[in-house]
Amino acid sequence: MDQKVIDFILQVTNQGLLVTIIVCGPPIVLSMIVGLMISIFQAVTQIQEQSLTFVPKMIVIFGALAALMPILGALLMRFAQMCFEGFPTAIY
Repeated sequence: MDQKVIDFILQVTNQGLLVTIIVCGPPIVLSMIVGLMISIFQAVTQIQEQSLTFVPKMIVIFGALAALMPILGALLMRFAQMCFEGFPTAIY
């Protein structure tokens, strides 16, 4: 394999992992914070309802994705553009 192809593959892999962490990070962190707050609330009140933990987490995750979609979408578009523009140059 040519060194140019190997460099492109490494760049795409590194950027792909970084984009995955950036895109998945905010909803996961917010879900963890909401889950911690709900578990503290359940421990204090001794309410053990399963839907009490599930519904607020889903609302927060969908809200975070809706609020951050322009930023995350632009990041994903730049990554896809980098992949599509670099692929022909790596092959030839």
